[in-house]
Amino acid sequence: MALSENKNSAVKPSQQPTVNSQQTDKQKKLRRIEIKTRKLSNQVFSGSYHSAFKGRGMSFSEVREYQYGDDIRSIDWNVTARAGKPFIKVFEEERELTLMLLIDVSRSTLFGTQTEFKKEIIEIISGILAFSAITNNDKVGVIFFSDKVERFIPAKKGKSHIMRIISEIDGFDSKEPGTSIAEALKYFNNVNKKKSIAFLISDFMTTEDFTKELNVSARKHDFIGIQIYDKRSRMMENVGTVLIKDAESGAEFFADTSNPKLRMQIQKSFDEQQKKTKELFGKSGSQYVSIDTTANYVTALMKMFKEREIKR
Repeated sequence: MALSENKNSAVKPSQQPTVNSQQTDKQKKLRRIEIKTRKLSNQVFSGSYHSAFKGRGMSFSEVREYQYGDDIRSIDWNVTARAGKPFIKVFEEERELTLMLLIDVSRSTLFGTQTEFKKEIIEIISGILAFSAITNNDKVGVIFFSDKVERFIPAKKGKSHIMRIISEIDGFDSKEPGTSIAEALKYFNNVNKKKSIAFLISDFMTTEDFTKELNVSARKHDFIGIQIYDKRSRMMENVGTVLIKDAESGAEFFADTSNPKLRMQIQKSFDEQQKKTKELFGKSGSQYVSIDTTANYVTALMKMFKEREIKR
């Protein structure tokens, strides 16, 4: 619903926040986000992340004396000959991977009718995944997109790098209308030649067909789609005639929410889009999870990690 401007409530010049105070407020907010995401990552997600995603392969670690039950195929015959007793080669999984976050920063993510905007949930989930990755010595990179690729941050390690990513998400203000997942996937497929773990985090409010691009991503990478949605996108309340503004296009129109056919049409359209997207990810061989802004995203992510661990 559009809100009219109240000129009498304008802030007086002396009351306007200074640049320094705005910076301090942002620093405090980022610090709160850091504490929250690092805590969840350390306490809950790091182990699950490690178990859910494979390394690139096995690398030689050391040799040790043969013990009863060891695989004789691992015996290092050169060392055994020199030592006069059997030694075996010990291998370990190469853990270093690259985590790529494809983050929707389109205008539609600036929507929420409950406690938080979709953008805020996306920010927290991105932080959890990023901190889980660096805890496991993986690199993290980001692609921000709307109807085009807005910004690319190459993959790196380190806390300061993760905080830059979170700060970018928090402060990103896209001026572009629409959402193009296909463009984001094309760019991702071009800049990431080696296999990576990739999370596409979006509200998936798009009518375009990105089947081809998703299939390419799913073949080359360990790919997961996370949808963040607000329940009012599906269930419109009966509040009479309201002015609705499309966050993506800026178009405005009046809608009679007391009309049950209209509410049913909105619900049906949302459900059909949900089903189509889920089937699209399923056919590509990638994973997909849908999370309401009022739902427990920790539980949803843990369930996703658990499902991946079982499939390994």
